[in-house]
Amino acid sequence: MSESTYRLAVIIGSTRDGRFGPTVAKWFTEQAARHGGMEIDLIDLSLHPLPVRLSGEPSAEDAAALAEVTPRLERADAFVVLTPEYNHSYPASLKTLIDWHYTQWRAKPVAFVSYGGLAGGLRAVEHLRPVFTELHAVSIREQVSFHSPWGKFDADGQLLDAEAGEQAAGAAKVMLDQLSWWALSLREARAARPYGA
Repeated sequence: MSESTYRLAVIIGSTRDGRFGPTVAKWFTEQAARHGGMEIDLIDLSLHPLPVRLSGEPSAEDAAALAEVTPRLERADAFVVLTPEYNHSYPASLKTLIDWHYTQWRAKPVAFVSYGGLAGGLRAVEHLRPVFTELHAVSIREQVSFHSPWGKFDADGQLLDAEAGEQAAGAAKVMLDQLSWWALSLREARAARPYGA
């Protein structure tokens, strides 16, 4: 990996039956690949169910489940969280992932792609921002949101309306520009001056 390339973990936060997250993830990972400058690691929480009982000394079974995710978060230089909005907030699966980890988020940037009804998942993101701030992560200002996206994407994760697709791609580029700057800058800073919290 070159000095200008960073590791991006893209987290699909929904684990609900019939979820729309994988469609949004297809669209976003294509935007990220087109943007370039990163290695993408897609972490789908439905494939990695984490224990809901938090423990400083997890059982062997719980430790095995964490071992499938924790090293990937540790290696990441930046994160993009894909979240729906459930009851005006984000899903429990995301909170479980966040609460099992601490140092993995520190001094790293986090960006958000949300989807939902009329609010487009924006309330979920606004609840996530202070949580990540508490963990010493840097929340990226720009974000991408999809309002009532059902039926607006094809099977390959492409927006059916060309104008809407251009607008969403433009928003993703602005967000990824900011995320890339923070990812590279904070990686350099962590290497030069290890972050202590």
